[in-house]
Parts: sequence; C-alpha cells; structure tokens
Amino acid sequence: MNIDTMTAADVMSRVVITARPEDSPLIAWELMRRGGVRHLPVVDSRLRVLGVLTREDVATHWSGGPAEQSTDQVRRLLTGRGCPHVSPWTSVARVAAAMLDFGVDVLPVIGPSESLEGLVTSTDVLRAVAGRLEPPPGHTGIAPGRGEGPASGIDQC
Repeated sequence: MNIDTMTAADVMSRVVITARPEDSPLIAWELMRRGGVRHLPVVDSRLRVLGVLTREDVATHWSGGPAEQSTDQVRRLLTGRGCPHVSPWTSVARVAAAMLDFGVDVLPVIGPSESLEGLVTSTDVLRAVAGRLEPPPGHTGIAPGRGEGPASGIDQC
C-alpha cells in the first residue's frame, strides 16, 4: 500500500478502550493501566467523543489519595480544551499535519454516524511511513471500558 493513498481507516487502531464522563480519574487510570494504553477517549452513551485523556492528564490532576480520586469525574479533566478528530477517509499526510498543528499524538477517528471508529496515534503514522502496517495482536474493534453526519478533514469534538 502506498503512503500517498493511505487513510486514517488504513492505519487506525480499531480496538479502543473508552471511559464515560462520569467515571472517576481512578477508573480512568486503571483502564489505561490494564489496557496498556496511553490514550483514553471519553465517550457518551452513543460513542460520541467528548475528549481524549492521556496518562499525563490524569497524573497532572492527581491530588489526594484513592478516596479523592474515586469521587471526582473525568469530565472535569476535559474542560476548556478542544478535541481535534479526523474522518476514516482523511489522508495519513493530513492526519500527521493535524497532529503537528494541534500538538497532539492521537486523533480520534469519527465515522459517518458521528461515533468513535478508532484512534490514530503518532505510532500508527510512523508504522505507515515505515511500511509496517501490521497492528499489534488484538487491535480489531471498539471496546468500551465501562458502559456503553460524517466529519470531514479535521474537526473539533
């Protein structure tokens, strides 16, 4: 496959662990730890992306012990920031440019139903450029961590 014709759908991870906005930072941290992931999309009941948490987001806002972290909600960690995302047919070149433009290393892939279809990370883009598109074992579907109009180009959640 030629890098010039590749799209987000060709390189994205399709197994995505998600959190709900009412989940606690403690739950989010545990989902990332157990799933071995650094990015955790926060989605509503229709899998619409509200934002993407990183391990750094949770660690930066960590204060107090597990009791405090189990009563807060991850929706507070998403306040005041945008959520750039791409469509499945966005070119890999445009995905890479968007990552640079927005200073992020992950972009949610939003499908025609406006729900999460996958994630493209900077590692996925590098694999495509290097010609190593074989995903790690098990990267083949959306997997909510708890609970349950097409975008064009780069949009905000």
